[in-house]
Amino acid sequence: MEDKYNQLHLERYSKELANVLCDSHFASHDTINGPQLLHFVPVKQVNLFVIKELLLKWNQEMANLRSPYFDFENEDVKEALLNFMNVLSRKIKMKRDAFEPLLQKAVYDTFLVVLAPSVTLEDKFLRVQEEITLPKLQENLKYIDLNKSLFAGFIETLSSSSRDRDYIVSRFKLYLNAHQGERTTIEHLAGQFNALLPLSAEELVKPNAAPAPSPEAKPTPAAPVEEVDIVAPIDMAQREASIVMPVVPKPADHNLNERFKAAERPTLNENFKKATSASLADAHTNQKIDSLKNAISINQRFSFINELFEGDNLTYYQAIQSLDAMTDPDQANRFVTHDLAGKYDWSKKQDHVNKLLRLIERKFA
Repeated sequence: MEDKYNQLHLERYSKELANVLCDSHFASHDTINGPQLLHFVPVKQVNLFVIKELLLKWNQEMANLRSPYFDFENEDVKEALLNFMNVLSRKIKMKRDAFEPLLQKAVYDTFLVVLAPSVTLEDKFLRVQEEITLPKLQENLKYIDLNKSLFAGFIETLSSSSRDRDYIVSRFKLYLNAHQGERTTIEHLAGQFNALLPLSAEELVKPNAAPAPSPEAKPTPAAPVEEVDIVAPIDMAQREASIVMPVVPKPADHNLNERFKAAERPTLNENFKKATSASLADAHTNQKIDSLKNAISINQRFSFINELFEGDNLTYYQAIQSLDAMTDPDQANRFVTHDLAGKYDWSKKQDHVNKLLRLIERKFA
């Protein structure tokens, strides 16, 4: 099983460490280059994840470069672009404002490799925009240092027809439970980071750390009889936009609980009941769904991130993951209307909240 962890403390520590490391480097350098990046942090995994994010940035730039006037599938063009990328990879040059967010995310993701390996599998191996194939899964291993044998051993158990994300993640959780002894301990990893900025393992895994109940085990879905390409191409720019989305703090307001309990304003549940009395024209949108994560469209995902989670894609991801793990609709509704709504002040975001609640209703239909 995976460890419970204090998400807020982990985010805060990642931000503070990135700030400390950047203060040290950029005090004497205007930029950071490729050779410096390879050995920037003594924890190798952090450097590898920064490079992984740079590769995604490259793919984003390539998506922007494509034009209807040129044949980008031509072999000569592909070869030229590959050579271009090889040259660029040797000419990395970033200023602090571009590098620090990448470093912060890489530190956070490094802890997740140990604390939540299945999250790492989804984020680093099963990205939505990529087609799932064994060669691609194996290629992503070069960006893994921590628990590498664990991920490599699991990939070896997959067949070429294993292309369904939910099925792969479920199988990985079973594999993880059977190979607990191969995992790097959080105490070992915390010891490495402690040399950079004081940290103890207890701070990361203390009780009541997460904002939602721990996920319950789900049965492994049946393997698909036929290979079904469930991967839809998406705009890479959209996928990456949330990573560097600035969070604009909101001014403090009066007591949140009072705002939600105010007699003159209907509760979110009451609004939801009104919203669910949809017309027959909306009937096709009320079909049962198995996973919120897979049912939420790209545009809707970024709408939720920006409107409900103040641009914080990591918090959005954790919230949706928690909701998907819940087996009781009342628990899921309480989590949205009480825990999340109170934390982020959703009293004026009822339209977006209702859309999320409507998806929850479809999940438990």
